[in-house]
Amino acid sequence: MAVPKRKTSKARRDKRRSSVWKLDVPAFSKCTQCGELKLPHRVCSECGFYKGQQVLIKNEA
Repeated sequence: MAVPKRKTSKARRDKRRSSVWKLDVPAFSKCTQCGELKLPHRVCSECGFYKGQQVLIKNEA
């Protein structure tokens, strides 16, 4: 069975346990038409605009 040759230092152990590798919260940007928060490089789900052009027709029901 493999056994560690030396004790792992506190710095090495804590670096491994740190939250460096965890995922970040996705960035949001404001829609230029309606001002709603949306993911960048995506069509706005509220108004259907992307880069100043309407690409989806939203039904106001």
